Amino acid sequence: MPLPDFRIRLLDAADDRNAFERPSEPLNRYLQKQVSQDVKRKVATCFVAVTSDGQILGYYTLAATGVALSNIPAGFRKKLPRYPTVPAVLMGRLAVDGKYGGFGLGSLLLADALKRISKAEIAAYALIVEAKDEAAIGFYRHFGFTSFEDATKHLFFPLANLR
Repeated sequence: MPLPDFRIRLLDAADDRNAFERPSEPLNRYLQKQVSQDVKRKVATCFVAVTSDGQILGYYTLAATGVALSNIPAGFRKKLPRYPTVPAVLMGRLAVDGKYGGFGLGSLLLADALKRISKAEIAAYALIVEAKDEAAIGFYRHFGFTSFEDATKHLFFPLANLR
């Protein structure tokens, strides 16, 4: 099945979240049952790749976070001010409907997130992700993400690399 035409925008209440199906039940449940509460409470923003008829092909969430300076690898840390915490953006979820995996949609969603973050008028050092498995770690490393010193599944991408 080819990838249909879509655009990436903020999640809308009219979007059909129940049709989204991923092999990972937690990612399905989050989109179907919890994301609206997180958006309403302003703890996350959700962007969706959606067709003209409202079918969600994939989604990601962004939220503000902070990273302990001590967790950033020394090569990156030496370029930062000596504050205990560095501001960052957390991509809490990134998921593509199972029917559309393998078409590069995950890469397009990641690129969209980086573009939106780079245009934001708020300071952030990096985009942070928590990879769920080895395949996800490989995906993020392919795009230049680096593991934190304290955990291999927590990775970051310095936003200065976008300039």
